Amino acid sequence: MNLIRAEVERLAARRFVQLMVVLLVFAFGVTAATTLAGSHQPSAVELAEAQRQAAADRRGMELQHERCLARDRGEPRPTGEYTYLPPDCSDIDPGRRDQSPVAADYLSGVFTFTNQARPLLYFLIAYLVLFGFLVGASYIGADLNSGGVVNLLLWRPRRLTVLGAKLGTLLGAVLVLSVLASLAYLVTFWVIAQVAGYPGPTNAAFWAELGAIWGRGLTLVLLTAAAGFSIATVGRHTSAALGALAAYVVVWELGGRIVLQIVEVARPDQLMLSSYVSVWLAGEVGFWDNNACAGPVTGYCDGSYTLTWQPAMAVLLLLTAGLTAAAFTLFRRRDLI
Repeated sequence: MNLIRAEVERLAARRFVQLMVVLLVFAFGVTAATTLAGSHQPSAVELAEAQRQAAADRRGMELQHERCLARDRGEPRPTGEYTYLPPDCSDIDPGRRDQSPVAADYLSGVFTFTNQARPLLYFLIAYLVLFGFLVGASYIGADLNSGGVVNLLLWRPRRLTVLGAKLGTLLGAVLVLSVLASLAYLVTFWVIAQVAGYPGPTNAAFWAELGAIWGRGLTLVLLTAAAGFSIATVGRHTSAALGALAAYVVVWELGGRIVLQIVEVARPDQLMLSSYVSVWLAGEVGFWDNNACAGPVTGYCDGSYTLTWQPAMAVLLLLTAGLTAAAFTLFRRRDLI
């Protein structure tokens, strides 16, 4: 227990951690201030007009679906009617849409919580992912480079226990900070929507979807922190993690993607880690394979395909587990001096 307490104090005392927290608060404040300055509470006239437009669009969608069904029944189309109707009427069925038009979609210059909560949460998760990776890498990298780990082993001469305490302290601290920051973040924008904006239709489905994004985001933050910690442990320096990240992005995400397109590899997005990160956060993402319809094709060619969160979770967990296992194995065997 004394080891955990000592590690918490060491982590909190690091200037880089304090700087990242200050930047988080600053970004939070700037985002909230600009949102508040660019929004206003809609008047009764604005709400009524927005509701009228939403109702008109919903009715238009219903009429188009009815025309499509009438076509399938063999009924003649009205004279002068040239609206495009898809082969499958279920594609334009209003009941199968994720969300029907609502008044919030037609309010101009108004911050709407239901429309903006998801992108705002994605922005916060992106910062926390960066925070977790950099703090995790610097936390162990600085100690390995300065000899702090060696001094700690003189007091507690159990290598795996010390490294495990450091990793556990890091993940616990990042989790607590992420939970508090995200709750304060969402509550602040909810208050802004109440006093200077429009809350929107916040039903149970909306909160369930937002909660799912939040939970997956926190998991990604922890996995990224553990990955940064592990890479820095293997490389014995903070710069090893930063160099590995930069090399991966430049060599594979940018250069490798170009090479895969040149050699016409099928579904290259499946080979990119960024694809699985986006799929994990969104739950499901559709991609397009340019090579699926490159050759001679008879009939309609659909090059689209979908990745879901299950394989994304497996890829991220296996990658993090492999890096962590390598870090603990090397830390146990090698000379630290």
